[in-house]
Amino acid sequence: MSQHTQPVSAAEAPADAAERRAVKPVICYPNETLPKPDLDLYQAARSGAVKTGEILVQPRDAACFTVPAGHFFRISSVEGSQVGDLNLWNLNDLSERFFSGKTRALHGTHVTSGERLWSSLPYLRPMATITEDTLGWYGIDSYGGSVHDVIGTRCDPYTGNLLSGDDYHYCCHSNLTRALADHLGIPLAEAEPHVHDVLNVFMCTGFTRDTGQYFMKASPVRPGDYLEFFAEIDLLGALSACPGGDCGSEHTSDTAPCHPLLVETFAPKEGALAGWQPPAQNGYDRSHGRG
Repeated sequence: MSQHTQPVSAAEAPADAAERRAVKPVICYPNETLPKPDLDLYQAARSGAVKTGEILVQPRDAACFTVPAGHFFRISSVEGSQVGDLNLWNLNDLSERFFSGKTRALHGTHVTSGERLWSSLPYLRPMATITEDTLGWYGIDSYGGSVHDVIGTRCDPYTGNLLSGDDYHYCCHSNLTRALADHLGIPLAEAEPHVHDVLNVFMCTGFTRDTGQYFMKASPVRPGDYLEFFAEIDLLGALSACPGGDCGSEHTSDTAPCHPLLVETFAPKEGALAGWQPPAQNGYDRSHGRG
């Protein structure tokens, strides 16, 4: 330690503590220059779209689905309050996948209509745009909670084993792994590395004000509520119906009431998206300073 530096007790606040805390925050990624989705175009295309398929995701399980670029998909609550964990990949290249961390940095801890799900580096482009959210009214509650978060990871058997020593196989990570393996016809060990941090659809979450811990509370979702997306690129999706049900008590449970989730896909009429093109991959030259 330098002779000019005096040790500071971890519990002792400095004399200028209030002044330090009063420093104003700076938004890390001002998003005013982000490319804006043409929601009017999307909504016009959706109004004439026809349903092309559906998958009912069973409780404590997951299922895969595909959506061509320029089509729509909707995730709905159909029987009871239930949250879901969503993974997205580029249908033609699984190395490009949903990047929850950058989506959070660009849009905030929770997403809603008009905001986008962004893909991983080095691609960093919109994968899907949220076009409808029937829970958009919820906002941010008095606890700091909101809906559709990109802050949680996914319930997984490794954390459960770490905390309790148990092996629980029907958490969202395992559900997504099984679904992807079955869809692609590959072993579980090959599928698992592709499973990634999720969009927690319908989940109500935030951070406690006193300890900064991630919390959940019973989701406000009810049968008939839905979250709808426009596919910006060809997508492979996987959705898990979380074993926590509405996550009002625990997110990994064989006893929590759980319900299925419905995924529907829709195709716009020919010509409805005239002039629209899938977004190009990120424009950075990838030289990383070595020309």
